[in-house]
Amino acid sequence: MVQSKANDVDGYLTEVPEERRSALTKVRQLCREELVGFDEVMAYGMPAYERGGTCEIAFASQKQYISFYLMRSDVREAFEERLAEQDMGKGCLRFRRSESIDFDLLRDLLKATAVRPGKIC
Repeated sequence: MVQSKANDVDGYLTEVPEERRSALTKVRQLCREELVGFDEVMAYGMPAYERGGTCEIAFASQKQYISFYLMRSDVREAFEERLAEQDMGKGCLRFRRSESIDFDLLRDLLKATAVRPGKIC
């Protein structure tokens, strides 16, 4: 599934492959715990978290991996050393296997994002 037609995140999670559902549900749980004051929305066919109408975090089940989108360049720069060990594009962490998701890293990225608004890439 690259882009979902689901109306909400609950619907999205019912569409993802069963072997990824648990991991994506945990990513959602982390987002909801750490991104207090953000709105959970569907944007570009994936779950996203907005503050003041600006998307700062998103995640998705792609064909070959699970993606975690970190749109904040300041947070990426602050975590440069820890992110260097990860499969990462400009703003997307890619996890080829659910078991390889570093949930501690994701929680730390979410906490840093939640502190204050910043520049979106």
